[in-house]
Amino acid sequence: VQLQESGPGLVKPSQTLSLTCTVSGGSITTNYYYWSWIRQPPGKGLEWMGAIAYSGRNYYSSPLKSRTSISRDTSKNQFTLQLSSVTPEDTAVYYCNAYQRGANYWGRGTQVTVSS
Repeated sequence: VQLQESGPGLVKPSQTLSLTCTVSGGSITTNYYYWSWIRQPPGKGLEWMGAIAYSGRNYYSSPLKSRTSISRDTSKNQFTLQLSSVTPEDTAVYYCNAYQRGANYWGRGTQVTVSS
């Protein structure tokens, strides 16, 4: 499974950050796959933001739940992150990730900077 993040590298404060992960080598509806967004702010550790399961069910990190939405387009084999009301503290490298029964697959990551 290969994953590739795409989206703008610069977002203004208060706007909505939107990123897409394009998946190849496997279907996002394949049983027992969980498709996540994970970020790493500068100088900090990895933070799991949320996921969408093979079934379409969503899971969100409690601290970010009110601002996060993860959706999918099965026809394009993509899943998307939307993070609303961003602040400079949302500046990070954003990764998409696939997990299935102990196996992890990662995108290369994309830098997103929140700045006016």
